[in-house]
Amino acid sequence: MATAARNTDCLHARSSDALLICEHCDTVYRRRPLARGEVARCVRCGAELDRHRALSVNALLALILTAMIVFLQANIWPIFTLGLSGQFSATTLWGMIVTMWEQGAQVVAVLAAATLFFFPMTKMLVMGWLLWFARMGRRAPGFAPLMVALHRIGPWTMSEVFVLGALVAIVKAHTYFEVVADPGIYAYGALTLLITIFAGVDMRQLWEQTPEPKP
Repeated sequence: MATAARNTDCLHARSSDALLICEHCDTVYRRRPLARGEVARCVRCGAELDRHRALSVNALLALILTAMIVFLQANIWPIFTLGLSGQFSATTLWGMIVTMWEQGAQVVAVLAAATLFFFPMTKMLVMGWLLWFARMGRRAPGFAPLMVALHRIGPWTMSEVFVLGALVAIVKAHTYFEVVADPGIYAYGALTLLITIFAGVDMRQLWEQTPEPKP
């Protein structure tokens, strides 16, 4: 991706909307429109300043609603079925978490519940809340703390790690058991794709697109 910061100049401007300020070194740049796939980076420290926004607020909200539906399906449907000597047993994500807890792996169970359920659910709910008000042209109640929370929980949504680990486990378990991949694992695969799309979305654009409420 091209670097847009090479074509920007440090300056002092009257309008704050025309400026980009690096969060890491406080260098000020003039804002300019970015082409598709273009990213603006600070020439001093290399931090990302801005990127082209291919998705509108309405498109992002539609993706969030889709992700919530897929997330619900992924947690309701069985992930895989194990068969041995003619007996089959299917399990869901929460079935595995409960089993780990009962077998003494409480730390792993808590981490799995947090990174595979609570953090992704919180991220989608917060993004949906912010985008719902943004599509109406205003900031959601609790905008600033929610934006901070969204930034902090972003790295802790690990559905993609779970999907990869589940696929490896299915392949290895196939040596000893008859393994059938159930709809839940496919739902998690679709959820991973949606979360990957969200990871490339810079939600900081809402600071600019929604006006600050008047006192």
